[in-house]
Amino acid sequence: MINYFKMVWNYSIALLKGLGVTLKYMFQPKVTLQYPKEKAPSFDRFRGMLTFHIDECIACDLCVRACPSTCIALEAVRNEAGKKIIQNYTIDFGKCNWCRLCEEACPTNPKSVHHTNEYELVFMSRDDFKITWLKDAAGKPLVPVNAAGKPIGPWADVEEKHLSVGIGAHKAAPPAKVPVAATPEH
Repeated sequence: MINYFKMVWNYSIALLKGLGVTLKYMFQPKVTLQYPKEKAPSFDRFRGMLTFHIDECIACDLCVRACPSTCIALEAVRNEAGKKIIQNYTIDFGKCNWCRLCEEACPTNPKSVHHTNEYELVFMSRDDFKITWLKDAAGKPLVPVNAAGKPIGPWADVEEKHLSVGIGAHKAAPPAKVPVAATPEH
């Protein structure tokens, strides 16, 4: 008989603990995000899409060697001084497993390859999985292209979708356009 009352007491305490958690959250204000316009904040160590900055890469090939899924390829040529200059850099997102080893192997500071906070990227065809960053003849970075040679975003640095922010990022998001007020001259 005593065991029966002990069991009823223990089950009652467990039930009250569970209801206590429910009551604690029941009276807190509700948090609703209007999804397309508002995004949930990402965690500090979140690994979103990879991005690459061809102007900062030193063509050391360490990221290619560190990648366990061999999804990264780069082509480099040597200049007259014998220094390697990167020509193009390709990431195949169909093979990438977001392990972050390429970012850790990158010796440049700031990192030329890093994960961003982007988590809602959509590929519409198989060609879109393979992104190539190129330079023009003058060495200026071009807009990345997919396997079919079509320019693909959001890797282009535009205000709506800027992928230069994230874990290893070195660029801040572009500032919002603020109208500049004319300052009176003295």
